Amino acid sequence: MADKTVLDWIALVLVIVGGINWGLVSLLNFNLVEVIFRIPVLTKIVYTLVGLSGLYMIYYLKKE
Repeated sequence: MADKTVLDWIALVLVIVGGINWGLVSLLNFNLVEVIFRIPVLTKIVYTLVGLSGLYMIYYLKKE
């Protein structure tokens, strides 16, 4: 496995955070991202970054 770059780590952390958040939403009806950021624009930015990170992870897996 190749060494991970900073971008790889950021994307991985965002995907993990997104997964945990959706698990909390599903199980407890608790949206941690909305609680932390409170401003709808910031929440939307975080969700966009999580989505882009998911796409990047697909690329990351294919480049291995």
